[in-house]
Amino acid sequence: MAGAPESDLAFSDIFSQKNSRLPDDTVFYAIFPDLTLNSNPTPTPEPSLSSSLQSLHLQILQTLSPFTTDYLWQHESFTLSLSSLPKPSCLCSSHLPHLHGKLRFGDNLDDEWFTLFLLFKISTTFPSLSIRVWDTDGEFLLIEAAFHLPRWLNPENSLNRVFIRQGHIHIVPKDRLSSPNLSDSLRFIINHSEESRASESIQSAVKKRILDYPERAQRNMHQVRVRVPVSVAQVLKHEPCLISLAVEGFYDRDIDSMKYAAKMEKFLPKGREEELVCVAVKMSRAMYAQLVQQAFQAPKNYPMPNRSDKVAYGEAELGLKITCGLEMMYQLRKREGLEGKGRTWEAYKESLERSGYFQGLLPGSKAYQRLMHNAEEYYRNSSLFLRTSEMLSAPVKRIDEILAIPHSPDEFSGQEAPPSDDDSWLYNGEDELNSALLERQKEMDLYNSKHKKKQNGQDDTGPSSSSNVDEVGLGDIAKTMQDFVHKVSSYKGAEVPENRNLKEVDLDVDRFIKDMESVMKRQGFEDVGSNVDIEDGSSSDFDLDESEDESDIAEPSEDNEEEKDTFMHSYSDAMNEELKPTSIAKSFVRANEQATKKDEGTSNATEDMDADFTPVDVDVNLVKSFLDSFSSQQGLPGPASNLLGLMGVQLPHDDKKKGK
Repeated sequence: MAGAPESDLAFSDIFSQKNSRLPDDTVFYAIFPDLTLNSNPTPTPEPSLSSSLQSLHLQILQTLSPFTTDYLWQHESFTLSLSSLPKPSCLCSSHLPHLHGKLRFGDNLDDEWFTLFLLFKISTTFPSLSIRVWDTDGEFLLIEAAFHLPRWLNPENSLNRVFIRQGHIHIVPKDRLSSPNLSDSLRFIINHSEESRASESIQSAVKKRILDYPERAQRNMHQVRVRVPVSVAQVLKHEPCLISLAVEGFYDRDIDSMKYAAKMEKFLPKGREEELVCVAVKMSRAMYAQLVQQAFQAPKNYPMPNRSDKVAYGEAELGLKITCGLEMMYQLRKREGLEGKGRTWEAYKESLERSGYFQGLLPGSKAYQRLMHNAEEYYRNSSLFLRTSEMLSAPVKRIDEILAIPHSPDEFSGQEAPPSDDDSWLYNGEDELNSALLERQKEMDLYNSKHKKKQNGQDDTGPSSSSNVDEVGLGDIAKTMQDFVHKVSSYKGAEVPENRNLKEVDLDVDRFIKDMESVMKRQGFEDVGSNVDIEDGSSSDFDLDESEDESDIAEPSEDNEEEKDTFMHSYSDAMNEELKPTSIAKSFVRANEQATKKDEGTSNATEDMDADFTPVDVDVNLVKSFLDSFSSQQGLPGPASNLLGLMGVQLPHDDKKKGK
C-alpha cells in the first residue's frame, strides 16, 4: 500500500502463515474500514484510499494518546500500522487494505485487557470500522464468554465470525454463512448488524473484564524508591519506558547474560567506587512482582550498603536487579545483533518511492510537493505515537545518546524521592482470587441450571428461585442414566441427554448384529463346544474357514440361535461359578430384599437360599451406587457429581456427615 513504511513491511511478517510458530502470549488485532470493502484489490491501491487510511490512522492515534501516554507496557507498546501491499500470506486479510498491530503481553494479562479496552474505544469513536482481535490461544473473546455461547459455535467454525463493531461484539450466524470468508463476514455485520449482534450475556461477560479501564490501568502502576548508579538514574529519567526492558533482562536472564552482569562495563564502570543515588521508579505491578520475588546475589564489584540499614539495603537490592537487567539487555542487543533498526525518515521515504506513492511525478512539481508535504505530516504525527515502540525496539542507540549527556550524582542527591507505594497487594491476593473463582462458579451454576431446564422442556428464563436440590427424585437418576446409555450417542462420543436433533450415524445395524452373532457363536464353539487342548488345535480365530464364516453371516439358522443361547447360558454359568466364592452377590439389592428383612420369622438359611432366585433390582442398585459414590466425595468434585451435573441432576450435600 502506498504510504506503508519500511517498519510496517517487516511488521507484517508477524502475520505471515509461513511462520511456523507465532510468539507466545501475544494479542493480534486488525481494523477494517467500511470504505475498503468497495475498493478494487489492485497491486497499487488508489491514492484516495491510501490518503483516507492515513487520515484514519492519525485520528485513531490521536484518540488513544490520552490513555497510552503514561502507561508502561510489559514487553511491547500498543502500535497500529497501515497494512503493506496485499499478500495472500497475511492472516489479517488476503486483499483488503486495513490497519493492524500485535502486542506481546507476557506474564502481564492486564496488557491484553487494556489493549481490548483500546479497541473498544476505537470502535465506539469510529462507527464505520470492524475490528477483529485474537491471541495465541485463539478467539479469546469466545473463551471469556464460553458459558454463554450458542451450542453450534466451536473453535473449528469460529474463523471470520467474531468482530467488534460500534462498541459491541458481533458473531456471524452459522445458518446465514456456513463457511464465511472475511469479506462476506464484514459485509454481513454491516448490513445485518442487529442479526449478528451477540446476546447480552456474551456482551456482559466480555465487557466486564474491561469495565474498570482506564482507571484500572493507573491502579496497576507501582512506584518504588530504589538506589541505583547515576548512569541508570540518568537513563530512566529521560526514558522511563526502558524499565520494562530492564525487568525483562533480569527476569529472563541465563548463564550467558549473567557474564555481562558480573562485569557491569556500561552502567558501573568504576565498580565499588560508583555512587548510588536514590530515585523513584515507576513500573507495573507485574514488573515489581517479577523483581521482588526472585533472590539475587550482587556481583563482587557492586557497591551495596551495609545490611544493618534495612531500608537502604532493600532499596539498593531492588536497584541492583534493575541495574543488572539493564546491563544484560544492553550488552545482548549490542553484541548479538538484537538491536532494532527503528524507523527513520529516509527509510520511510524510500518505502514510499518503492510502493509508487509519488505516481511517477517529477521531483519539484506541485503535485509531487503536495504528496511530499502529506507524507512528512503523516510521518511526523505518527512518529510521536510510535516513539515508545521505536524506543523498545532500538534501545541501545538511545541509551548511548542519553549517557553522552553530562550528568553527575549532584543532580539526584539534592532531590528527595517520594516514598514507595504500599505493596500489600502482592501478599493479599487470596481474596481477589477467591472472588474470581466464586464468579466462575456462579457462571457454571447458572449454565448448569439453564441446561437442566432445557432438558426438562422448560423455558430458558434463568435460574428459578423455587428450585431446590433437595427435591431431586431418585427415580430421575435411574431414568436419566437409562436415556444416557440407550438413546444418546454418536460417532463423536457419548453425550448427555437433551432434546435436540442428533445427526444419525450411517450404520448398517442388521449387518452389525449379524457380525456380533457370528463372533459370539465362534467364541462359544471354541470355549464350550470343544474340549480339544489349545496345543492340539488352532489358537487363532482367523483359522476358521472363510466359506464357513460367510455362510454363518448370510444365513443365520435355528442352529445358530441355539448355539448363541448355549453360549450365553454357558457364559453365565461360568461367571456365577467364578463369583460364587466371593461376597459380591450379597452387595446387590434384590427386588424383595426389604420385604424379607421385615419378615423376622424367616430363617437366615431360607433367606440365603431364596436370594439365589431373587432378581436384582437394577434401578435401585444404580441409584445406591451413585449415592455411595457421591457421599464418598465428601462435598468435593468427583465422577458422580460431574456425571449427574452433566445430566442436570444436583444432589444435596450430606450435612450429617459434616457434623452440621
